[in-house]
Amino acid sequence: MTLQDNARTLVQKITALPAQDGRMMIAVAGPPGSGKSTLAELVVEQLCDLGKAAVLMPMDGFHLDNRLLEPRGLLPRKGAPETFDYGGLASALARIRAGETVLIPVFDRSREEAIAGAAEIGPETEIVVVEGNYLLLDEAPWRALAQYWDLAAFLSVPMEELERRLIARWLSFGFDDQAAATKARANDLPNARRVNEAVHAADIVLE
Repeated sequence: MTLQDNARTLVQKITALPAQDGRMMIAVAGPPGSGKSTLAELVVEQLCDLGKAAVLMPMDGFHLDNRLLEPRGLLPRKGAPETFDYGGLASALARIRAGETVLIPVFDRSREEAIAGAAEIGPETEIVVVEGNYLLLDEAPWRALAQYWDLAAFLSVPMEELERRLIARWLSFGFDDQAAATKARANDLPNARRVNEAVHAADIVLE
């Protein structure tokens, strides 16, 4: 299945959900390197093409800043569940579910930091597609996020393919072969394994 195929499948599942008052909230989760960000973008694009007021909300905006991670010894683990502002994410999701206008942070990869109030979910929004590694993680406190999802999708990719993609990602950032492999294997792949081995309340698994 291609990402386009998976996006069409997910859009069909979303549009088949029973009508409801208030916003619809969709989770797109998967390990780092799985393609979930691209998939979520395609889903939002296709929903908008169908006339739906859909927006994308990446959980990456809730990364803790390096100034907090470094004194806690977590900077080398940046991207692990412990390096996110879970409370801020859960609070934002609750406000979105309640129909409020919500300003959300967006992660700037060129600066490696989150920019506060960089995007808005307004009153006209019908569907919010939230994407992130840990949205379906079967660990406390993350499993409590299940209450917010009208539909939860998990993107499953074999570890061997994830390793290839994650090394290629670091190579694209200018690291040499050895450094790229080290960065992928020291942090990204343990995070990916943690995600793959603890999936909670997925309504659909996409290969």
